[in-house]
Amino acid sequence: MRIFGLWLFTAALTLAAATDEFITASRLHHGEMGEKAARFIVDNMPARDAGLGYVFLKDNLDLALTARQTFPWARDVPEEIFLNDVLPYAVFDEPRDPWRGEFMVKAAPLVRNATTATEAVQILNKEFFKLINTHYDTGRKRTNQSPKESMEQGKATCTGLSILLVDACRAIGIPARAVGTPMWSNGRGNHTWVEIWDNGWHFTGADEYDPAGLNRGWFTGDAAKADASKPANAIYATSWKKSGLTFPLVWAEKDTSVAAVDVTSRYIGKPVSTAATVGVRLFDGKERLAVEGELVKSNGNHGNRFTTKAGTADLNDMPRLPVDPGAGYRLVFQIDGKSMKSANFTGRPGETTLDVQLRDLEPVGSAGKAE
Repeated sequence: MRIFGLWLFTAALTLAAATDEFITASRLHHGEMGEKAARFIVDNMPARDAGLGYVFLKDNLDLALTARQTFPWARDVPEEIFLNDVLPYAVFDEPRDPWRGEFMVKAAPLVRNATTATEAVQILNKEFFKLINTHYDTGRKRTNQSPKESMEQGKATCTGLSILLVDACRAIGIPARAVGTPMWSNGRGNHTWVEIWDNGWHFTGADEYDPAGLNRGWFTGDAAKADASKPANAIYATSWKKSGLTFPLVWAEKDTSVAAVDVTSRYIGKPVSTAATVGVRLFDGKERLAVEGELVKSNGNHGNRFTTKAGTADLNDMPRLPVDPGAGYRLVFQIDGKSMKSANFTGRPGETTLDVQLRDLEPVGSAGKAE
């Protein structure tokens, strides 16, 4: 027991020496701002990061301050936001990678003609994931992958992709944070996306570029139904500064190391449809297929046309079709020049999801109706 106590005491002294050296060097190289930034990182550092060491911390701070002086949008970022949403070296509890230098080198040429943070983020969301050849894939090894882990696999889901986009933004001086909910109010699961600061916070899906701009995404309807009174259905943004609130990590439910702010109010209050809808996904085994289709009533009347999602689209990003509860329907897909029909199903109230397997489809009759 005495040996263990001595080890803890020695470890504490070692950490104190490393952080003291980091703070001193930061002031020496960057003046008062350097010291303030170093203290902010150390004072809010999760306990798991005690062993990161002087070099890791100093390189991260040096590069963050370099970005602040290099990119036009970064110079006017308020100090409080810079410290909390540009300077940190991590987003969640992912393994700690020294990503900042590499990402600055990769991202800077992409945004060389951008004049605002919004323009730069749009470019990053469109081009950066192609550059690193990493996209949505549920075959990734785990949820909270580090940038290095995701890029080595070329795979990540919404959390890993959000970590990549947040880090890419921070590398070029754009304040960014991850946002998410532990569970949509309709029970369809959790989701993570990104907010960036450009004279206010704006959101976007990671690797979900929309040419129409920010504050758009397939998940806005779900987000509008969030419930701040129910922690499981609220929306949270990550914060480096300890706020008294923690981000609910669905992959590590007992972990309270990631600080958060409740941003539910920013997403609710928008018009919410109460119409009955069915979401459609088409699979060939485990692989999703992008196929044109049509919703057809059981009496043969034709309805909404749609295209299913596949590839890098989020698993919950799917066409949603209005239905009448109690009415009979089937789906007709156009596959290899042939019309293929699903089994009959009945419209139900609320939001439902219909997963269809390619092997279960049958040819439509010669009359072209889904009889």
